[in-house]
Amino acid sequence: MNMQATAETLSWTLVGVVTDIPRQGARCVKRGDMTVAVFRTGDDRIFALEDKCPHKNGPLSQGIVHDGCVTCPLHNWVISLETGSAQGADEGQTASFPVKVEDGRIYISL
Repeated sequence: MNMQATAETLSWTLVGVVTDIPRQGARCVKRGDMTVAVFRTGDDRIFALEDKCPHKNGPLSQGIVHDGCVTCPLHNWVISLETGSAQGADEGQTASFPVKVEDGRIYISL
């Protein structure tokens, strides 16, 4: 299955506009018991991760966004915004969610 077919079959939810999120920052979206952090990089790329570090469940939305990653504010684990995977010697992964931006509007597939 190609990526385009996958993107077309996903269910998309509007969560806001790009300018709602400061550059190199995040905003949170609640979905039931889960909180999703929506991140904006310095070059306006948008990513969505569950707002839980795989180490001790630290709030990734409060971390520092840099170089396509976020650093957890609790214990400085570095998490890839693209995959949710811990970087370096750390191991673990948080859930990541597909994102699309159309006309400045952010949609995520939960």
